[in-house]
Amino acid sequence: MVGLGVMGRNLLLNMADHGFSVAGYDNDPAKVETLRKEAEKRDIHCTGNLQDFIASLQKPRSIILLVPAGAPVDSVINELSVHLEREDLIIDSGNSYFKDTNLRTIRLKEKRILFMGMGISGGEEGARHGASIMPGGLKGAYERVKPVLEAVAARVNGEPCVTYLGPFSAGHFVKMVHNGIEYGLMQLISETYALMKLVLGFSEDELQRIYSEWNNGELNGFLMEITSNIFGKVDEKTGKRLIDEILDVARQKGTGMWTSQSAMELQVPVPTIDIAVAMRDLSVFEKQREMAGKIYQYPEIHFKGDRIKFLTQLRNALYVSMLTTYAQGFALLAAASDKYGYHLDLETVARIWRNGCIIRSAILDDIQAAFHANHDLLNLLLDPPFSRKIKESLVNLRQIVCQASTIGISIPGIMASLSYLDAYRSSWLPANLIQAQRDYFGAHTYERIDAKGTYHTEWLKGL
Repeated sequence: MVGLGVMGRNLLLNMADHGFSVAGYDNDPAKVETLRKEAEKRDIHCTGNLQDFIASLQKPRSIILLVPAGAPVDSVINELSVHLEREDLIIDSGNSYFKDTNLRTIRLKEKRILFMGMGISGGEEGARHGASIMPGGLKGAYERVKPVLEAVAARVNGEPCVTYLGPFSAGHFVKMVHNGIEYGLMQLISETYALMKLVLGFSEDELQRIYSEWNNGELNGFLMEITSNIFGKVDEKTGKRLIDEILDVARQKGTGMWTSQSAMELQVPVPTIDIAVAMRDLSVFEKQREMAGKIYQYPEIHFKGDRIKFLTQLRNALYVSMLTTYAQGFALLAAASDKYGYHLDLETVARIWRNGCIIRSAILDDIQAAFHANHDLLNLLLDPPFSRKIKESLVNLRQIVCQASTIGISIPGIMASLSYLDAYRSSWLPANLIQAQRDYFGAHTYERIDAKGTYHTEWLKGL
């Protein structure tokens, strides 16, 4: 393991606990010492000397990198490759951009060094006790490390949440989309928080109770569980609930943005994910938001409706929006699989996401079942059980969107989910006007309903 931060260190400890002899390297002496102390009597070789690290590995060597994405990955690869030999294997387990993974694979192939891109989700807890692992690259390289990965992965009904996903950058693409879905789900949950706080005036105790109740039903999942826990956390400094002491600025590291960019390149709409990325961007402009709030003032909110009914509507609206977000992510995976030759099995992707990862939820059981019933399913929204659940709660989604819009509370993720559903179910869209406009000002041509081919009109002629 190169990189002994929280993830790397805990993953090594996990491997050692399953009986594997491992070595860890970092150029930060403090991190090496931390691992040495935590290793205790486990079979872990800890070192800050690269040559010592290389020498400790059995040939052909298998090395996992857990360092920040981008330039640090290339720097470590360059440093390692000087000491490596033919058939040695480097596995990049950071959140690297999938196109970078393709370039690194080609570059190392010239040196006869094997390379894999492998996504890992689950954070510190997952690394230590079982993560969802998404490997891609050469099938033979995966087989070499398969016993280790299956041992340290999370499990569902005895099955490890890891499998070979496909060639090239398949692993990193799947992890990127996982993170994009994560962005969408987090945005949706935060919007329900806004409505309960601002409309219903719920306290932190009430919010904790509601999210805990929701987690016991069809909304069950890791993000719902931690949301409930967050509202119960007391700030040691002030004695108040910690959530109220946190600045309302959400940062990002790029995977959500990459998901949106990739979706646009592949011409797959993922509006809920797109708006989640945009809202994190908007949150950074806190000073401007304060200024705008003084200009565009709304009257105080005095909700006089049925609170229990509103909560039911909100829960159902969140459920439909979450289903829609997963559907967008899996549609993107399907398109990428065709375009990039990944040959992804979407049932398998759903299976390895059912435990260990951040977006694990009860919904993934339904998604796995949908792709098991129909491997050629074009979109989850077309699956009969999936669509039936959406139709049962769609009216509640509309009611929440209407109420939030009338009051003036921003819920763009929920609104985007509804608009996506309405557009996807429309046999007619006003895109014919857009195409007419394009032909009018740019002679881009258009297609006709009653005849094949492309056409251009001189729009001013005869007017």
